[in-house]
Amino acid sequence: MAKPEISIEFFPPQTPDGDEKLRATRDKLARLKPAFFSVTYGAGGSTRERTFATVKEIAAQGFEAAPHLSCIGSTRAGIREILSDYSAAGIRRIVALRGDLPSGVGDPGEFRYANELVEFIRAETGDRFRIEVAAYPEWHPQARSPQDDLQAFKRKVEAGADSAITQYFYNAEAYLHYVDQVRAMGLDTPIVPGIMPIVSFYKLARFSDACGAEIPRWMRRKFESYGDDTASIRAFGLDVVTALCERMLANGAPGLHFYSMNQASLTTAICERLKLV
Repeated sequence: MAKPEISIEFFPPQTPDGDEKLRATRDKLARLKPAFFSVTYGAGGSTRERTFATVKEIAAQGFEAAPHLSCIGSTRAGIREILSDYSAAGIRRIVALRGDLPSGVGDPGEFRYANELVEFIRAETGDRFRIEVAAYPEWHPQARSPQDDLQAFKRKVEAGADSAITQYFYNAEAYLHYVDQVRAMGLDTPIVPGIMPIVSFYKLARFSDACGAEIPRWMRRKFESYGDDTASIRAFGLDVVTALCERMLANGAPGLHFYSMNQASLTTAICERLKLV
């Protein structure tokens, strides 16, 4: 059996100190031999220059870099320029997303949904880029129904997406059911589980409440019982996430995509436990 691919996500640093810390993190994570490092893109393109700078630096070091590209609030001319810049920099993979409008901005721009961005990338650049899109095992928080969310995913695939990365989750059944539903629609698109290592339960709980990712009650109660015992929170989090990864891989997941939060230790520890190093 082929070794499952891993990929690792960063966000673009805001300061020179953050740049240095990310370089050190990247050096540590490079020994995991990820298929690519992805870099997020702020709402409405608010981190465009920092995303591009981070991506170029990753590529210059010989790693495959996959910039996120969100289209809401953007124009076709603007996206065309970004695609040209990435092409010139040797980038060959893009994570294509709808994204969010910055707070207080009302104009959605010339794109409404991610499938329109995927279609535009294909029309402009053909097969130059491998296109990753998002998938939501627990359904997109703005979807009217699970069926609508599945149809939205299908439109992205039909527009030219190569593979998908999921929102993070802790309910294994949600991912397995989602993949079954996608396959039942006749789609064989690889769907890579998004994995969020747990650094701080309270930060994770706030973030999960905002993005719609469920933390199972048994996990919440266990984390809450540790209070401020950070060592126990870290140890329990490692056990939970490692077991989740093991189950995903045992059930045929094509790889794992780690939301690193620009830190190396937990992603490294999980991969070591999985014998992926």
